[in-house]
Amino acid sequence: MRTAAILWRSTHPGPTVVVTIVAFALGLSVGLDAGRLAILTGSVLLGQVSIGLSNDVIDAPRDRTIGRRDKPLTADGAPVRAAWISAFVAAIVALALSAALGWGLALAHAVFLASGWAYNARLKSTIWSAACFVVGFGTFPSLAFLALPDPRVAPLWAWIAGATLGVAIHFSNVLPDLEDDARTGVRGLPHRIGARGSSIIAFGALIAGAAAAVVGPALAAGAPVAATSWVAGGAVVAVSAWGLAATITRGPSRLSFRLVMLSALLLAAQLVVTTWLGR
Repeated sequence: MRTAAILWRSTHPGPTVVVTIVAFALGLSVGLDAGRLAILTGSVLLGQVSIGLSNDVIDAPRDRTIGRRDKPLTADGAPVRAAWISAFVAAIVALALSAALGWGLALAHAVFLASGWAYNARLKSTIWSAACFVVGFGTFPSLAFLALPDPRVAPLWAWIAGATLGVAIHFSNVLPDLEDDARTGVRGLPHRIGARGSSIIAFGALIAGAAAAVVGPALAAGAPVAATSWVAGGAVVAVSAWGLAATITRGPSRLSFRLVMLSALLLAAQLVVTTWLGR
């Protein structure tokens, strides 16, 4: 039980659960039946477990160096070997479940997982760090569409919204760890740009994603923008504009970080609602 608890805490439970819930909601929005929805949700959950575990187990030596006591795998006697095994097994089972719904879904999920693993293994310390989130989260909305009995990829606007959501997540998530990362040589794109610039990029990406989710479906259908889309997109833009103004005038702060997270959740909700309206 102790090992299981340590491994679960090393999966980054918050983001893991949120991404899984969004995948579940997208599956509902495209009309998946209960069986396909359960398989998709389980596959995404295990994929996120794999990515989270790989991040902490790869970073364990670095985290010990800087004294990250909040990381379970840095403790003496931590189940590092079990974490490696669990990360690989979770990835394999996640892809097997995806393949049960179709090879297109398995391929898309493999791209998503590969983006996460590549970031954890090496690219987080390079200028290509953001590319992992653009590719991974750009692909993410297609998982639900490819789980359908008649599979297809997500529309272009959903790719754009997903990619911009990934950018926002990346450029905001590193903010609390900038100093620790600098001590151990981690210099991804946000580290090179700095805290203020990264916050501005995060809010700008969220505004761009909201705009794509509002305008894209209307252009594709040749119809006016639905009132629900205006409301959902307006909420994202309002929160992002607030955070952007605060960051520009007062610099990045805890408020900026919280507003990015709130706006990102609103954009995810907008993605789900817009997908449901357009099915």
